[in-house]
Amino acid sequence: MEPDQRSFSVPQPPPPLEEGYWESLLREGEQATSTHGDMAVSPDDSSGVPSEYVDTSRSSVADYADAAAIQQDWQDIEYVMDDDQTLQLEVTGYNRGGLLVEWRHIRGFVPASQLVDFPAHLSATARSSKLMEQVGRLLDLRVIELNREQNRLVLSERAAQVAAGTRDEILDTLQHGDVITGSVTNICDFGAFVDLGGLEGLIHISELSWGRVGHPVDVLTRGQDVRVFVLDTDKDAGRVALSVKRLRPDPWRTVEERYQADEIIRGTITNVVEFGAFARIEEGLEGLVHVSELAEGHFLHPRNVVEENQVVHARILSIDSEARRLGLSLRGVQQPEA
Repeated sequence: MEPDQRSFSVPQPPPPLEEGYWESLLREGEQATSTHGDMAVSPDDSSGVPSEYVDTSRSSVADYADAAAIQQDWQDIEYVMDDDQTLQLEVTGYNRGGLLVEWRHIRGFVPASQLVDFPAHLSATARSSKLMEQVGRLLDLRVIELNREQNRLVLSERAAQVAAGTRDEILDTLQHGDVITGSVTNICDFGAFVDLGGLEGLIHISELSWGRVGHPVDVLTRGQDVRVFVLDTDKDAGRVALSVKRLRPDPWRTVEERYQADEIIRGTITNVVEFGAFARIEEGLEGLVHVSELAEGHFLHPRNVVEENQVVHARILSIDSEARRLGLSLRGVQQPEA
């Protein structure tokens, strides 16, 4: 049976904005390594307890405080967040996603993406070593996410770099549909953070291009100035969702007006997989050449026929703008000379 190619064919519409936002960021730290006690869990050890870092209630220090004191701590940290205060906290541990800090009886999490000057691309070993070096340091931090019911306290070193009230001022002025310019401050697997003048917004990977994006580094670089479209703002949570692709028309809306079945088009191979190859025919518009449409005869793997970045001529077999699918074929089509 052929693999289900529908999930690989072309990008589907992005998920609702509230999905995969900070959860994607926090998911990087599923296994914790803490300096409390003698036991440590390797950041790469899949036997670690999932989402351990999210439980910030510090049950390990329950002997030192009663429930009433902990509840008072949550009330006080909410005031700190509402007042946009900065805190200087010591790093007590780390996990795959970032650093652990403690404020009174509450454990907080500082995502690596919210650290100043933390390298964007490191091997798992180098990343673990770099995070471990931070243990014992004092960091100036600002609360960016607080959920008492989920025992979640997320802080940012980046957010602490601006004056108090700056973030609120920006949030008060931004509206859906605004187009502004910011500077890329960090790039992660799930997207890119953009400084909007004191407040960071997130461009989710699904909002970088109408086409498929392998990794955000393929589109943006740290320090780059970029024009962005404001998708959504959440003043209570201090979040801004941004988009790059919304600055351009969606090519799938007019694909059936501009192309037709049996037409020969020029494209560039962007990815080769077991069941075929993807070819980009214009920015944001990719089609699938199924393995059965790559060439006549038998071959071991699609890579024996085409390779990434190769320019090809292809025949359009089918167009489905609603499903955002484009079927292509190389069979019987004369290819350009290398």
